[in-house]
This record gives sequence, structure tokens and C-alpha cells, in this order.
Amino acid sequence: MATKRILVCVSGGSASDGAVEIACRMAQRVGARLEALHVKTDPTQIVSYAADGFTMPIAADWIDKIAADADAFAKKTAASFAAAVTRHGLKMGTDASWHEESGYAPKLIADRARFFDTVILGRSERVVSHPYSDTIEETLTLSGRPVLLAPAKPPAAIGEVIAVGWNGSPEAVHAITASLPLLEKAKAVHVITIGESDDENDPKELIAYLACHGVTARHHQILPVEGVNAGEQLLAEARDAGADLLVMGAFGHRPWRETLFGGATHQIVGHSLLPVLLAH
Repeated sequence: MATKRILVCVSGGSASDGAVEIACRMAQRVGARLEALHVKTDPTQIVSYAADGFTMPIAADWIDKIAADADAFAKKTAASFAAAVTRHGLKMGTDASWHEESGYAPKLIADRARFFDTVILGRSERVVSHPYSDTIEETLTLSGRPVLLAPAKPPAAIGEVIAVGWNGSPEAVHAITASLPLLEKAKAVHVITIGESDDENDPKELIAYLACHGVTARHHQILPVEGVNAGEQLLAEARDAGADLLVMGAFGHRPWRETLFGGATHQIVGHSLLPVLLAH
């Protein structure tokens, strides 16, 4: 399945730069059209939170100021995105576009992501200490689309060397399918398993499947180490392989953040310096 449309969520905060950088590189690499989604602050929501169930007068000029500030910030963020697009040799209007909405970001992003092949979210400093967010969870579970988490400082290249975390689950299969356009262009692919292989997670069939798509993959089997998080082992093996992207499935039980790849979500999402492509 070709990647034709990529959605990158641009908050304008510290997480945006890495997300936009990776989005531009991916769009170039797979020949996809790129759209930036910016969700503006909704003054009515702020008023609702401020009131907290109590009736209180809110000055109209205060609401107008919030809206004006949101518009100014969106304009500044759009200009920054356009500059990044140009820097990467892409053209606004032809290769990339800008889209704005106002409201609750997690729902708006999840809804719009349904009509894109991949959605890219930035990994902010808040996510480092709190390894998930409503936006990540809702986009993964409600959009049906793969999510690529971009670190604030992305690697020099993306998709040259790809590590695949494999456990045989339907979610891992979805991640493989979503990443095929990148896997087919990679110089090296490393399939990583943790623990003994069985009929469900035997990597031989996966490697044969990838070979049918012209992808040559090498298998790395890691034995569990007592007291060491599976996420730590997976990230360490990916780093040792020189990977610039980690691909894996988000396990199907909710909350997904507690059960991803044997409970490795906290370590991977919270500490990975690599871009991570997840699929639910």
C-alpha cells in the first residue's frame, strides 16, 4: 500500500520542529502529499473550564483577546511550517498544505487522521516525563491509522535503517503494512523478537513476506533479562543495529499504553530518541 497522504500535527510548541522535519523528509522519500494540522485554542472552552460549573461574567474583550492571540500564533506557526517545506525543496499548495481547526485537539486530530495514510505527532518534553497523551492514545485507537512519534531532535536520516519489533500480533502486522513504503526503500531492515519464538511470533514467515516485497531483513532474537524492561532491550538492540526508525504494533487491550509489546510502552514512548511508528 503506497503512502500518498501524510498528516503532521503542528502545535507550534517544542515538539513541532522534530515532527515537521520528519514529515518533510518522509514526504520526499515516499512521494506523498503533506498536510499540516494546527488546532487553535477555543475561547469558549477556556471560559467553560474557568467557570468550572459556576455562573460568572466573562468580559467579551477577554474572549476576543484569546481568539486574536490564537490567530496570531497560528499565523506564526504556519509561516514556520511553510519555511520548513521550502527548505526541503517542497512547494506549498502543490506538495504541502496548511489546515486549521479550533477545539479539543485529541478528537480533531483523530478524526482528520482517518483520511491520511500516516499521522506524525511530536514528542514533547511533557511526554518524556508522562509517556503518553490523550492525543497519542486517541489518534491510535480512534483513527485506525498508524502514528509516527517524532522526537524533538530527529536523527540525520529516517528510513535508511529500520528496526521492526515483532511479536506476531495483528497490531504488529498492521505496523508492517503501514511501513512497507519505507521498508521497501530502506538500506537495511532488522526484525527484533524478545523471547523464544513460537508459531505465532516466528519471524521466518515475516521475513519471507518481506522478501516478496523486495525487502531483505535480518532477524535479531533477544532473550528476556530479569529486571530489565522489554522496551529497554528493544531500544538497545535497535540502537546497536544503527536504526533510525523503530516500527512496532500497539497492543489491542486498553489502555494500550500499559500493554504495548509486553508492557514496554513507558520505556519506548517516554525515552526513545528514535522516531517510532506505532499501529493499533
